[in-house]
Amino acid sequence: MESRAKLLGHPIHQMLVVFPLGLLAMAVIFDLLAIGLNQGYWSEIGYWMIAAGVVTGLLAAPFGFIDWLGIPAGTRAKRIGAVHGIGNVVVVVLFALSWLMRGDAPRNPGALALALSFAAGALALFTGWLGGELVDRLSVGVDEGAHVDAPSSLRARRIRA
Repeated sequence: MESRAKLLGHPIHQMLVVFPLGLLAMAVIFDLLAIGLNQGYWSEIGYWMIAAGVVTGLLAAPFGFIDWLGIPAGTRAKRIGAVHGIGNVVVVVLFALSWLMRGDAPRNPGALALALSFAAGALALFTGWLGGELVDRLSVGVDEGAHVDAPSSLRARRIRA
């Protein structure tokens, strides 16, 4: 099934999702740099990356939801899309909480703020993979002839001679 929400013929969700993924991943990397180098400067950059990542995540989400509504019920794609979407809501909430906790001291985030950021980053790896499964394996949002019940890309493929 093709995307329902398009701009100039291209799926809007797929265009926007690169921003929160990249910004939030960089926030985690900057927090790791701050810890490793013992320089709060990097955490402050991470603070602003989280702010931008949460905002762009909120912008991308409605378009993903619109596309999810168009997936046929009872299919593997519908189930994966639900886990992908709900998981990404959790990712955005965890990062938003981390951001709020850093508000008074963005250069010196507390352990809980960092833990939330790292947990959200780990979850985003999984939900991002699910998004890739939807687009690359199941062709959701890309092809009118999408195979919405294709098996997981993790299943072994047999080569026939």
